[in-house]
Amino acid sequence: MSEKTRLGNFFEDFQIGQTIAHATPRTISEGDVALYTALTGSRFAITSSDTFAYSLGFPRAPVDNLLAFNVVFGKTVPDISLNAVANLGYAAGRFGHRVFVGDTLTADSTVIGLKENRDGQTGIVYVRSCGINQHQQIALDYCRWVMVRKREPKSPAPPACVPDLPEAVAAGDLIVPAGIRVDQYDCTLSGSPDLWDDYEVGERIDHVDGMTIEESEHMMATRLYQNTARVHFNQQAESAGRFGRRIIYGGCIISLARSLSFNGLANAFLVAAINGGRHVTPTFAGDTIYAWSEVVDKMVLPGRNDLGALRLRTVATKDRPCADFPCKTADGSYDPSVVLDFDYTTLIPRRA
Repeated sequence: MSEKTRLGNFFEDFQIGQTIAHATPRTISEGDVALYTALTGSRFAITSSDTFAYSLGFPRAPVDNLLAFNVVFGKTVPDISLNAVANLGYAAGRFGHRVFVGDTLTADSTVIGLKENRDGQTGIVYVRSCGINQHQQIALDYCRWVMVRKREPKSPAPPACVPDLPEAVAAGDLIVPAGIRVDQYDCTLSGSPDLWDDYEVGERIDHVDGMTIEESEHMMATRLYQNTARVHFNQQAESAGRFGRRIIYGGCIISLARSLSFNGLANAFLVAAINGGRHVTPTFAGDTIYAWSEVVDKMVLPGRNDLGALRLRTVATKDRPCADFPCKTADGSYDPSVVLDFDYTTLIPRRA
């Protein structure tokens, strides 16, 4: 094999404190936004309408937070998770400067933890990844941990180092876009009369709608993010794998769950933080995704009486509607239908 080709990093290649600059800057275009809408059906007014966004103090409609997240995530794959067995979780994610069409995103990741698994075949790599715009402003940063194969099972293990990550991003650490105002927020155009005051901690919301994923759609979405993980694309290779078919990229499921949440959470208009998340079981083409959400917390934002935050837990299922809010069974394991358990915080207007 030519030395010019790259096989990705294995567990032994990572070191605590190592910073990796990822390739391929990406300028976000109108085409990216349109294709993301076509693939997810997202209907949030602020990312759909320049005039609606302008009424809130934005120069134009910002790019959907999760489109920006997936673009940054995709850049990390060739260096962090090309040889991954599984992407295990997320924490401490914050969205900073909003991304607009015409912005160029680059990304880097710093290794913050390593722990070899007992089987000696794999290890857990913890990284903090950061997406930066052309002005060197942070668009988002987040932690994730991934199980990565070892190149040589007999190679010595590094000392175990597991980072201490917060359960959730605190209200005082959320970044509210500068100049944002909601005095002209139009609930008719946004699609719902329900604001921060109308939700209760512990409330559960069935988002009702379902969306079936086609093979071409999930591969197109993953290519949109320039995610090169072969498990999503190469049927010839995956036919000999654990499942015998291509696995849908977990970021597609996060985006679909967020899109489905519009029905019940239409005014939760910006994602401010990713507190945690787990891809419980894999999804495949032909699966129909449903979702429900629980209000985990209602947060008052420092210095704001017009805007609040909702911490939400959104659970996505495959081939099972969510009227009975499927999640964990009596023994603490997940219901077989659950594919995603996602904890995030959104901004939402308060009543005057």
